[in-house]
Amino acid sequence: MTITTVDYHTGGEPFRIVTGGVAEIPGADVLARRAAAMEHADDVRRLLCHEPRGHADMYGCFLVPPNDPGARFGALFWHKDGFSTACGHGTIALGAYAVQEGLVEADPDGDTDVVIDVPSGRVTARVRSSGGRVKGVTFVSVPSYVVARDVAAGGVKVDVAWGGAIYASVPAGALGLSVEPRHLTALIEHARRIKADLAGHPASRHPSDERLSGVYGVIFYDELQDVDGVTHQRNVTVFADGEVDRSPCGSGTAARLALLHDSGLRGTLVHSSIVGSVFRARVAGVAGEGVVPEIEGMAYRTGRHSFELDPEDPMGTGFTLR
Repeated sequence: MTITTVDYHTGGEPFRIVTGGVAEIPGADVLARRAAAMEHADDVRRLLCHEPRGHADMYGCFLVPPNDPGARFGALFWHKDGFSTACGHGTIALGAYAVQEGLVEADPDGDTDVVIDVPSGRVTARVRSSGGRVKGVTFVSVPSYVVARDVAAGGVKVDVAWGGAIYASVPAGALGLSVEPRHLTALIEHARRIKADLAGHPASRHPSDERLSGVYGVIFYDELQDVDGVTHQRNVTVFADGEVDRSPCGSGTAARLALLHDSGLRGTLVHSSIVGSVFRARVAGVAGEGVVPEIEGMAYRTGRHSFELDPEDPMGTGFTLR
């Protein structure tokens, strides 16, 4: 088995794009292909995500055909525990990748839209270039909305929102903590308790498609001082089973925007991560009972790789220690 990838990071969060060595993943659409990947491509996910080739906080995707010609390609997002329904930081990386690899005809001094089908719907990576170089990428999310407020879980009250996946949000201060690396271990443990309490809760159910159900991540946030009237928050998103997003979390930011818009925010959100990286987000429009978030960040290529699996390797597709 030999798998090739191009790797990026968005705000410090890794994103491994598989470019070769994987058999076609069947399915009528991207959401169906996600289910098929769980059965037919999970060994590749483990190989690329687990140690010694990856780590407990690794992230990546398989590229697949789009649902129809309206999108450039589809993406199946994966992490150490399985396959997610959305990934904003990955969408930002895919936009940069598509332009830099020549997969789309790009404006060298303007914006180029890269339309992508993901399991939760159709998203856009709007790539801004200058002098032929990518300078920024705006992730246009699926419509995002509030699911429930003040839900008891893990000994606190959380707000639940959809941003392509279902997230629970809670101020870190409600737990006597703050969004800082020194509190990360405690925040991970609280996230696991909150997710466990929300398992099977009505707020964890997607209203129209059970395949999109389940609380994916818990967002802990700090309110920071506004700068020139701009709302500023710092967050860390703990998703899957204790996996930590180094970026401000794209789809999590979409969920936060839905909650903040519902609470009266009409301007920009400056969203910082636990490692200091920043997304700038705003509501671009209203869609039914939800909003359409636009989240700007940047992705940088970190390498090109060719991964192999020796059939005699006793570690096989790898392991995780956390």
